[in-house]
Amino acid sequence: MKTNGLIVVTGGTGGLGRRVVARLRDRGRNVRVLSRHPGDSQAGVEYTAGDLETNQGVEKAISGAEIVVHCAGVGKIKEDTAQAQNLVVAAKRGGVRHLVSISVVGAERIPVRSAVDRATFAYFASQRAKELVIEQSDLQWTNLRATQFHDGFILAMVQAMSKMPIVPVPAGTRFQPVDADEVADALVELALDAPAGQAPDFAGPKIYDSESLLRSYLVAIGKHRPILKIRMPGAAAAAIREGANLAPDRAVGRRTWEEFLATIVEHGTGLLAVRECVRGSPSKSSNSVPGPRPLLCLTTWWTVFQPRQRAPRPTETITWRND
Repeated sequence: MKTNGLIVVTGGTGGLGRRVVARLRDRGRNVRVLSRHPGDSQAGVEYTAGDLETNQGVEKAISGAEIVVHCAGVGKIKEDTAQAQNLVVAAKRGGVRHLVSISVVGAERIPVRSAVDRATFAYFASQRAKELVIEQSDLQWTNLRATQFHDGFILAMVQAMSKMPIVPVPAGTRFQPVDADEVADALVELALDAPAGQAPDFAGPKIYDSESLLRSYLVAIGKHRPILKIRMPGAAAAAIREGANLAPDRAVGRRTWEEFLATIVEHGTGLLAVRECVRGSPSKSSNSVPGPRPLLCLTTWWTVFQPRQRAPRPTETITWRND
């Protein structure tokens, strides 16, 4: 083991990465943040410019590190695979002792085969591709799969939905949102422990269907919207309806969606949080959590699809036509 204790965090300027960096500093560890847009270095935290996808500056950033925590990701298969491959090569050359990564619950269970699957759920495939690169390396590694964050995809989803006059909601989809601070705590503990391979999933304390998440948000902000349930096509959507994105036996998170909602409504931070999520979604250093891509695709599809048949009543569930 190296004596300098240096830990490199990729994506350390994103929502999860920032939390990980802060916690590592609280534990007295020296941290280097690899980012395409680095900030100003401060006591105990060094920021260095680099791009994991193009491999620019990666080897220099990893040099001298004992541990690497990989929080970067863009949610696209090709890009996330390239990032992981370049990181693994640099970590091997640099003699990294422990490579830690964050992924998503269901990455290994949700099939992404067709164009429809890729249009809406490519994130799960991108995370699985990243996992395989790390698993098949000769490095010592730990991977943590988490469910969607309160202040990430879930908030972005309900915020965007609430702006529509009639809201298309994917029928049968459920989520188990978790607090990002709690996931950051778990990720830091894993990073500072011995390599563990695939760690147990980290999921929120309660499971909600999409309509419940939306309605609770609407109540919190004092709005009402008619809801139209839409059955999404594809194998990935079918797996989601069957609960492949859930981990009911790993409901170890403590903070509920209701508690999170109460906080953002009280402090008026909901809009700011969702702006950060949407702005950070395509970033090369954004969090490895699902962004609002599935919702945006669903909204786009609905706009195209709606003129092709009569307008359904707000309480109906319709099945998508692919003709």
